[in-house]
Amino acid sequence: MTITPDTIIYWQWGPIKITATLVFSWLVIAILTLVSYLGTRTLTSGKELSRTQNLLEAIVTFLRMQIREVSQQDPDPYLPFVGTLFLYIALANMLTLVPGYQAPTGSLSTTAALALCVFIAVPVFGIAKRGLRAYLGQYLKPNILMLPFTVIGELSRTLSLAVRLFGNMMSGSVIVAILLAIAPLFIPAIMQAFGLLIGIIQAYIFAILAIVFIASGTGQQRAGPADGARR
Repeated sequence: MTITPDTIIYWQWGPIKITATLVFSWLVIAILTLVSYLGTRTLTSGKELSRTQNLLEAIVTFLRMQIREVSQQDPDPYLPFVGTLFLYIALANMLTLVPGYQAPTGSLSTTAALALCVFIAVPVFGIAKRGLRAYLGQYLKPNILMLPFTVIGELSRTLSLAVRLFGNMMSGSVIVAILLAIAPLFIPAIMQAFGLLIGIIQAYIFAILAIVFIASGTGQQRAGPADGARR
């Protein structure tokens, strides 16, 4: 039973390894790049839209609505970043239906890299929105004694973001493997469908949490569904 794709090594030269995590990460990136190119090269503003353009517009509209609802800001500056996170994680999880595929999100190195992207994006968007002085000033509120606690909070939420996605994907793989050993005919097929749903939900939660963290960095965040998603 393979718990993480990091244990599958296709090629190694000294300390340099090409694992299943890297291979399938590259595969997901290649698919997204190809689909993006093919889906956007024939865009039109006319009345007759292709099914691909309709699908792309539906995804973009959905993401813009979610970003606007959570952040209470113009979604356009954040759409490329948050949309890329969502599409990458969703596709990486959906491809688990393909035999032999190992989801890169089942590797802590992948989820940590994604969480690190969010960790870096928060101050980038925050400084762009509020300015360097105002952004750094929030770490000193209500007084300078809160600085270490604020920094620890930033680091801990990044860690939790990585571990949450990794834990959910790894546990799903373990459950399916166990059911394959117990009842190899019907139950695993149901669990595969359930795992696909969970994978999409995890992509949505990760993207929503990224929006929440960015919104907190830009100084605009409201209580509501986003707080429930954080918990």
